[in-house]
Amino acid sequence: MQRTIKIVLAYDGADFAGWQIQLNRPTIQQALAAALERVIGEKVLPQGSGRTDAGVHALGQVASFSTQSPIPPCNLVIALNDVLPPAIRVLSAEQAPAAFHARHSAKSKIYRYRIWRSEICPPELARYVYHHPYPLKEEAIQRAAVTVIGEHDFTSFAAVDPEKVEVDTSNVRKIMLSKFERQGQELIYEVEGNGFLHHMVRNLVGTFLLVGKGSLEADDIEHILAARDRSAAGHTAPASGLWLVRVNY
Repeated sequence: MQRTIKIVLAYDGADFAGWQIQLNRPTIQQALAAALERVIGEKVLPQGSGRTDAGVHALGQVASFSTQSPIPPCNLVIALNDVLPPAIRVLSAEQAPAAFHARHSAKSKIYRYRIWRSEICPPELARYVYHHPYPLKEEAIQRAAVTVIGEHDFTSFAAVDPEKVEVDTSNVRKIMLSKFERQGQELIYEVEGNGFLHHMVRNLVGTFLLVGKGSLEADDIEHILAARDRSAAGHTAPASGLWLVRVNY
């Protein structure tokens, strides 16, 4: 009997070229597909909720695949973790409705971006944060973050995605949460949306940092959105600080 399996993954993306399979480069999808072939004896291509970029991490990435294997989901977790690289862990597995698809069924995703603010970044955190010890007006950054809440065309914050094949070319997305919060030496950005464009979160963070630096005002974010021009926004923040936290269904 054919079954649809939903799994939740966590991974350290520092040594991977992102989610999607690439020729001669290690990726999360490739490692998971190889592990599944060993465990269930079938060639399947697990579909992720989204394609995290090279160096991006996940606490709650979701993948789905179809299989005829009768192995119980709880045993799949154990078996997959036995053969996956230590940097990738399957947190849970369950049988899902036949129509479930990790990406198409998703209602929203939550990303977190971690910025280390003190002068010295502990070496054990260097792979997982963006070290930015320079002066920032953090209250101005928070005001700027709020301005992107709602439904907007995020063309100004989207990188060109050479692998995008979807027919729908709309860059309109709905953001439900956008906030910065100080936690000790970290300034953490959390954002929830019904979808995200290529590099969108990192481009938002890079632009918000320009507000903190004083190069832009918080009110400028609205003008950047209206411009629908990537050159109007700031730089792309490094991948190391970005985490996919959760996918909601």
